Amino acid sequence: MTVHTSLPRRAAAELIGTAGLLVVVIGSGLQAAELSRDTGVALIANSLASAIGLGLIITLFGPLSGAHLNPVITLTSWWARRTGGEGLGGREAFVYTVAQTAGAIGGALLAEAMFGRTPGTFSTQVRDGGHLLIGEVVATAGLVLVIQGLGRIGRPRLIPAAVAAYIAAAIWFTSSGSFANPAGTIGRSFSDSFTGIAPESLPGFVAAQLIGGILGLALAALLYGNGNGNGNGGGSGGGTSRTAQPVPVETAVPVSLAETGPADGASPTKAAYEPVG
Repeated sequence: MTVHTSLPRRAAAELIGTAGLLVVVIGSGLQAAELSRDTGVALIANSLASAIGLGLIITLFGPLSGAHLNPVITLTSWWARRTGGEGLGGREAFVYTVAQTAGAIGGALLAEAMFGRTPGTFSTQVRDGGHLLIGEVVATAGLVLVIQGLGRIGRPRLIPAAVAAYIAAAIWFTSSGSFANPAGTIGRSFSDSFTGIAPESLPGFVAAQLIGGILGLALAALLYGNGNGNGNGGGSGGGTSRTAQPVPVETAVPVSLAETGPADGASPTKAAYEPVG
């Protein structure tokens, strides 16, 4: 399916999609905490709900904006264009990032209000320590590697399910709980719940996520070469780091990873996904 969308509509898709993701993450966490005093049981429920919700959001918004939902993923698209590939321009990347951050904050406030809590209360859950920052680097690098890897080997149709599964697993296997999303991390600072993060912990987590994004790109280039994600695999030569490019198709289901965006003002063809957790 091909969908032509303007930048404002794509920005709206990123805002709404990211808001929906935060509603799912925070809302399921609040519900789980109300229903069980067992932290492990609550985390199982939260991770499953988050993964299912993320997969659905990617599928729904992917054809419109690429379903980045995450500034790190948007920056990988911007970097692709900077290095000669297809991707977002600087203005588009900025608009996406602002929309994602605003959506994350709005989603957090909505989740709090939906459960009868006072919206706008900052989290008191401090998350500090080098081991947690290492966990965020690993979580974000893995997320980028999953997206880049599947795109470069020509299997982008697996990305929604793969990303959802990865996030569900990373919530458990990383010490930080796998925030892996700067916008989502900022949004979760507006929820004083077990899914939240205190504002003073934001700089370290966001920095770790950016480092993880760079590491993920480097690993993808090392393992898969500078492929264009069109199913040919291998590297494209030239020594540049490129992200997966879309393969437009006419089908009822969008099947390729779009880390791309047209020049400002153009009508894009969004036949792919570029999510985040």
